[in-house]
Amino acid sequence: MSTSIFIGCDIGTSGTKAVAVNVEGRILAQAAVTYDVLKPQNNWAEQSPEVWLDAAVCTLRQVIAEIPEQGSIASICISALYGGTGVMCDEQMNSIRPVIIWMDRRAEEESRDIRQTLGEERLLEITGNGIDSYFGYTKLLWVKKHEPENWAKIRFILPVHSYIVYKMTGICCTDYCSAGNVGGIYDYRAHSWSEEMCEAMGIPYGALPHDFHDPSDIVGTINGEYQKKLGLNSPVPLCAGTVDCIASMLSASIVRPGDNAAVLGTSLNWGYIHGRKPDNPNLVSMPYCIEPSRLSYTYGGASTAGALPRWFALNFLGDDSGKAYNKLEQMIHEQKVGPGSGGLIALPYFMGERTPVWDEKATGALFGLTLAHTKAHIYRAVLESVAYSLLHIMESMTGAEASDDTPAIEKIILVGGGARSAVWKQIFADVTGLPVFTPAAEIEAPLGDAFLAAVGTGAVTKFDTIHSWVTMNPPVLPDKENHQQYKKYFAMYKKLYPALKDLMAERAELLGAR
Repeated sequence: MSTSIFIGCDIGTSGTKAVAVNVEGRILAQAAVTYDVLKPQNNWAEQSPEVWLDAAVCTLRQVIAEIPEQGSIASICISALYGGTGVMCDEQMNSIRPVIIWMDRRAEEESRDIRQTLGEERLLEITGNGIDSYFGYTKLLWVKKHEPENWAKIRFILPVHSYIVYKMTGICCTDYCSAGNVGGIYDYRAHSWSEEMCEAMGIPYGALPHDFHDPSDIVGTINGEYQKKLGLNSPVPLCAGTVDCIASMLSASIVRPGDNAAVLGTSLNWGYIHGRKPDNPNLVSMPYCIEPSRLSYTYGGASTAGALPRWFALNFLGDDSGKAYNKLEQMIHEQKVGPGSGGLIALPYFMGERTPVWDEKATGALFGLTLAHTKAHIYRAVLESVAYSLLHIMESMTGAEASDDTPAIEKIILVGGGARSAVWKQIFADVTGLPVFTPAAEIEAPLGDAFLAAVGTGAVTKFDTIHSWVTMNPPVLPDKENHQQYKKYFAMYKKLYPALKDLMAERAELLGAR
């Protein structure tokens, strides 16, 4: 008797991962590949759709090859990073230029123009989101203004995973979550693209995918070309898929209003599920994968999180392998670098910042450096800065958005690559004063994708079933003494950005004048 197998694949900013599981969520195979972000200029970030497609094919082919003979692939679901502009394609559905991804901050002027012409109030009323160069619609306007020759070629604009789905099935569609994440051109009331906003901004309404689905919906089967590339003997159903943060939240067992989690990847997102129309322009909202017409995922995001240890390891050790991170953490232990890093505080704004400062001109900083500080002090300060950033996000959101469905936060569920570090988990617990739970299996978004694949076939009928798929590690508990010490450092951390804000803007003007 054959076993039904469900495959999830997540295309992330720094790598792609795939996993195959059975209907109980038991992991049968997994694969991963890594790649880099293109950074043509300061605060710019692009990636090639071809790199993503190759990575998806590579990881899917690997897990398919490892599936036991008695297994039968029931469905596949793919998620991907928030692709900013999305994949801009010509008439032949070929990519016109690299995608300007979520972390890119170049669309500052376009954001200011929208604020002056359309105004944030009208945009928020329609889209449930605010105005910032983080959002894809501002990045599209940058292309329109600065690359008219490329803009003229655009016939289709697809979220990253929707582009992959098209290549593998020939179906042009998208899911509600990813469309909502684009921001200013999505009508949150009608759950469709906003003709009014597209017309007002000059974004081609007809180029957007109008076949909307829940992420778990089966939209087609993998075509002959990709059956061959993936090593399949027959067509396999493919789901609509979604944006990676949604799959990650699902992999953290976030299924009920009020449930919350932190996703610690290249960036950091902390958010929760609720049933209201989003109404805070300083937060990011999108429909959730469970009942997207009723439930939303609202989050605050830090632009750089997991990217910071990687930056440090590459530039100060010349290596970003697991051995490098282990060596750095060993230095912290050997040198007995404790909470506060010997009075050293870092600001983690290495690509501008989103919640709660929303400033594309914000930059990283190290405050308190002395001759007594070592590499270990600086590395710990970098890790602490991300924990401070999380607490800052949590404070801003629970203060602005507290209601019956956002109860007092009693724990943190932490998912993503950064959740592997014992030192970092303890820092998060000590800074926030909350227990930190992490899934025992470090699969994250691909597991959420595999679960959506199972939902799409009807093999799983209740989203609560995810609790049986995910086993949590024992919580990392905060040290009370350390927490009290961190309270003082966190208060200082919050004063640093306001003190430096004008200088950061002056610096940006100086660089722009070159």
